[in-house]
Amino acid sequence: MTRKTANDFPPEVLKLFDNYVHGDISRRGFLSSAAKYAVLGLTAETLLEALNPQFALAQQIAPSDPRITAKYVEYESPEGNGTLRGYLVKPAKITTLLPTVLVIHENRGLNPHIEDITRRLALDNFIAFAPDGLASVGGYPGDEDKARELFQKLDKTKLQADFIKAVAVLKKLPEGNSRVGAVGFCYGGGIVNFLATRLPDLAAAVPFYGSQPSTEDTAKIKAPLLIHYAGIDDRINAGWPAYESALKAANINYEAFVYPGVQHGFNNDTTPRYDEAAARLAWERTIKFFNTHLRVSLF
Repeated sequence: MTRKTANDFPPEVLKLFDNYVHGDISRRGFLSSAAKYAVLGLTAETLLEALNPQFALAQQIAPSDPRITAKYVEYESPEGNGTLRGYLVKPAKITTLLPTVLVIHENRGLNPHIEDITRRLALDNFIAFAPDGLASVGGYPGDEDKARELFQKLDKTKLQADFIKAVAVLKKLPEGNSRVGAVGFCYGGGIVNFLATRLPDLAAAVPFYGSQPSTEDTAKIKAPLLIHYAGIDDRINAGWPAYESALKAANINYEAFVYPGVQHGFNNDTTPRYDEAAARLAWERTIKFFNTHLRVSLF
């Protein structure tokens, strides 16, 4: 199957898809609005199918790769959300205490793409842990539409507390060096920003195109930040000027990059919004950032 890119779609359709992904319009709303852009025998349904994730095509690291060990672990929610579940991946050979990274998904829960991201981090010699925010409602259902529907039903305040708990899970790992970083995408990027305002001992934070905290909360950040934005992302980028001003005013250690000409979600290699060059550069910067801030000795 030939991989499509953002250039294969009218900009209006990409904007509609962004609205659909983030719950601003329904599936029916997308199909109705996209129908006018369906040409040359294409239908709105065909456009939506082409824009949806293709997990198998994008997988980089197989779950059975001998260089890693991967398993699902359970832990209790501090907010009465029952038994939570996450995907824990480690390098197969661990000879010293390793830094740990929390991986926070988009608004669909722990899907195959986020699991693959978690495995990639393990190959870069981190212990990586990706919680499933949908665990309290049965977990990621294996269908992106159903996952988005379930996500809308969550108590977002309780979910934030569950992600804080996940950081505590990482800190207790016997193979970990007690230094925890966090990386997240879209919704997960917003959670990374949130965690930075709540956890003064978070050692490094990397939000990809995430919503920004308030000016008041920004002043509480202690972690160094590496911030990634897409050039074509009016919805998220609208909050950047105020966030940047607050970061500067509070003397926060941060570095930010805007990748010109790419769409929101450019790092997600399962969809046509993926941009290989921007994603590769952003990921190289992310790994370098984590190596700098998470492998520092505590003593």
